[in-house]
Amino acid sequence: MIDTPARTAESKPLLSVRGLKKHFPITKGMLRRVVGHVKAVDGVSFDVLPGECLALVGESGSGKTTVGRTILRALRPTAGEVVLHLDGQAIDLAREEHDALKPLRRHMQMIFQDPYSSLNPRMTVLDIIGEPLLVHGMRSRRQREDRVRELMTQVGLRPQHLRRYPHAFSGGQRQRIGIARALALDPMFIVADEPVSALDVSVQAQVINLLQRLGTERGLTYLFIAHDLSVVRHIADRVAVMYCGKIMELAEVEALFDAPQHPYTEALLSAVPIADPKRKGRRIVSGGDVADPSNPPTGCTFHPRCQYCQNRCREEVPELRELADGRLVSCHRAEELELGGLQG
Repeated sequence: MIDTPARTAESKPLLSVRGLKKHFPITKGMLRRVVGHVKAVDGVSFDVLPGECLALVGESGSGKTTVGRTILRALRPTAGEVVLHLDGQAIDLAREEHDALKPLRRHMQMIFQDPYSSLNPRMTVLDIIGEPLLVHGMRSRRQREDRVRELMTQVGLRPQHLRRYPHAFSGGQRQRIGIARALALDPMFIVADEPVSALDVSVQAQVINLLQRLGTERGLTYLFIAHDLSVVRHIADRVAVMYCGKIMELAEVEALFDAPQHPYTEALLSAVPIADPKRKGRRIVSGGDVADPSNPPTGCTFHPRCQYCQNRCREEVPELRELADGRLVSCHRAEELELGGLQG
């Protein structure tokens, strides 16, 4: 976890997301008639506190990446609020027009999943990392070059390689280039979209340690999108679990791993390999089909796969509510179930 000052319940959030929705239209025929919507994100709410790392986890297709891109306004939200608290002002990014977003983008950046496709193969490292500086007014090439050299050193790259092209670097080095580009404008908030999933395991550890160090040195706030729960436990302060465009559970990382309160979280944790080969964990295989975001089930979206399902779960949509220990959970039976955490 990132070493930051103590956070309390009274801490003011850096980012507040309320009722965020992103629906993609489904069209049909020559006239492109809208016949439905894919509800990729459907009413997500959470806060991100200054200096923390909030992890967003879930299966592929759960809406994690769409949340990150919508927060940064790479995608325009269908509904909801994304409020950035900046210099005493509360700015709703969801309502801002394109021109008004440009000065705000220096405060929030993104690290992409694929370290190769996110870099222009026709640009040198100098131009890739220096492009945000040029866009935001640093016209002097000498100043940009000095800044790029500084950033390359900070992320563990050799400054003398700044005129090389992306193909000349390994996957881990290319991801470091992406991190340096994200840091170029000294942002306060970074969305890291599965930044280590495309890397070898040994390189993953190096990049995670780099992100932790940079977070501590620069006071960065992360929204860390991932599906590898082992990585999440190492870097995150809090974890939000998503399924079919909704948040199922949100809790402190150790509390969630030790004692989950939602059956979906329990199923995810049961799939994490145990380090001790002599011990065998209890693997929970969720039955039924993965929910279709274009036609989600009635009631709780997870109920067709839930072994604890009751009639109420099929009929009534559970609200994301706060439990006695402060965590948020979207399950009718959260208080009565005794679920297993991560073993070993």
